Amino acid sequence: MKRKSASSRSVRDASADKKGTSPGRGVAAPRSISAQSEQIRQEARWTFLTNHSHVLIVLYHNPSIVLREVASLVGITERAVQRIIADLEEEGFIEREKVGRQNHYRILSHQPLRHPIESHRTIGDLLDLIEAESAE
Repeated sequence: MKRKSASSRSVRDASADKKGTSPGRGVAAPRSISAQSEQIRQEARWTFLTNHSHVLIVLYHNPSIVLREVASLVGITERAVQRIIADLEEEGFIEREKVGRQNHYRILSHQPLRHPIESHRTIGDLLDLIEAESAE
């Protein structure tokens, strides 16, 4: 039996990724999530708020949301959401609590915003501003 070299495997895996399947699994990625993320990216080339703030806002509205849904709403990958949540948790902006098989996120709204220009305001101030606009 002839073994495939590492380079031929990586080419095969790369082509599988382009088709929306996971390497070695042969299962198509959910098209609705990727289509929704692509639509978000096309509508807004850039935004005033960062992906970190977008993730924080989504968690504020739904503390038990799964990361796949956060990724879809924000328009980034699930892995990027994982990194952002790790950043937010490490810096003390959120706390994660395991509830059964799910995570529940608590926003620590008293924390000041990080940049010197905005550090006189808190996470809660930002969330209140966004919430007030959403309610109208």
